[in-house]
Amino acid sequence: MDSEEFRQWSRTVADWGADYRAGLRERPVRAQTKPGDIARQIDAAAPEAGETMEAIFADFERIIPDGLTHWQHPRFFAYFPANAAPVSVIADYLVTSVAAQCMLWQTSPAATELETRVVDWLRQALGLPDGFAGVIQDSASTATLAAVLVMRERALGWKGNSEGLSVHKAVRVYASKQVHTSIDRAIWISGIGEANLVRIPTKGPLNGMDPEALNAAIKADLAAGHIPAGVIACTGGTSIGACDPIRAVAEVVKAHGLYLHVDAAWAGSAMICPEFRTLWDGVEAADSIVFNPHKWLGANFDCSVQFIRSPEDQVRTLAIQPEYLKTHGHDGIINYSEWSVPLGRRFRALKLWFLMRYHGLEGLRTMIRNHVKWSVELAERLAAEPDFEIVSEPVLSLFSFRHKGGGDEHNIALVNAINDDGRIYLTQTRVEGHIAIRFQAGQFEMTRDDADTAFTVITEIARRLK
Repeated sequence: MDSEEFRQWSRTVADWGADYRAGLRERPVRAQTKPGDIARQIDAAAPEAGETMEAIFADFERIIPDGLTHWQHPRFFAYFPANAAPVSVIADYLVTSVAAQCMLWQTSPAATELETRVVDWLRQALGLPDGFAGVIQDSASTATLAAVLVMRERALGWKGNSEGLSVHKAVRVYASKQVHTSIDRAIWISGIGEANLVRIPTKGPLNGMDPEALNAAIKADLAAGHIPAGVIACTGGTSIGACDPIRAVAEVVKAHGLYLHVDAAWAGSAMICPEFRTLWDGVEAADSIVFNPHKWLGANFDCSVQFIRSPEDQVRTLAIQPEYLKTHGHDGIINYSEWSVPLGRRFRALKLWFLMRYHGLEGLRTMIRNHVKWSVELAERLAAEPDFEIVSEPVLSLFSFRHKGGGDEHNIALVNAINDDGRIYLTQTRVEGHIAIRFQAGQFEMTRDDADTAFTVITEIARRLK
């Protein structure tokens, strides 16, 4: 592809993207295809000879969009959002164009230094103290894995990487059942093992970890000869928004000299609004915190920020420095690949820089406050309907509900019927063993009218199934 063809197709793709975003409300939110529908339209083997861009792009338009679930749709109320504000998309166009591999300072000094600056912008915006440094990871899963590896190494006197785990007593990590399954994966990959992830009971209206039970579990493990390593707390758990009492948990962690990681992947974005920070009161005592600007703040996926109290511990755990990765003649520089599991790194800081400058913190706060308000309003409207019950009260913009017309099978049928209808997209969870339907408001371009549409669709389809 020569430079003129590259210019022409870059413009075509940008125009297509703008038209796509403008027409999202006319599309069903979730893909309406059946398994295999897309694969049947794609050749079984790659072509031997090259094809024209006209042919390739025509096939893209014909096959791909109808097979997508439209995460940028303003009535996407499932899972958590994966927001891509248009200004963030534009920044990623530039990132794709320059195609830099930003693993070291010397491989792209601008990427490293901009990352340092914009992550500190976020630290200030979230109200975190000066003692935290930060790094952009690809996802909260990776950030949590890094934190688990650090807590493992600290607990083993920095000998886990060199000696393995088999020569040591069992390393124990503590979390409630409300944490995300990425914690389980981190425990698996780190070699600690699922049997050594100790689940702490929850209590209270926010379904938070019981600090007294945590303390008792740690003491029992010490008495049994195990090695307690750390605690993973959550703010805004995926299922129903559970929030651990961070301050009380941190006191227990400190008393035993353990490592505290806080997973605020979704809810962390809301902490740019001071009034919501009670949900992670005491977070300044954490050793590591993760939140995903690519969920609720508008940064195009992928973009997860990990704040770290002791970067040197993370570097000691993860850094490998062969001669070909050394930067000679520059002291005190940061190589963020030494703070991460992957060596390769994209230029993720650029979209945060564009995003925060274009919208300003107050613009982003307004978006989040609106989502919280509209979600609470919807919960109140459903609670007033005789055939509905609120299962978990709103935590920020997330709540769950159930239709009284039947049990678990009925509510699964309701979710499926709503999603097949296409106007909105919801997902389910289990609360105390029974199916509940989750609703979360968070898509970047959502309006109050979209929340009104959700109420209409939910009640209308529920009446039809009754």
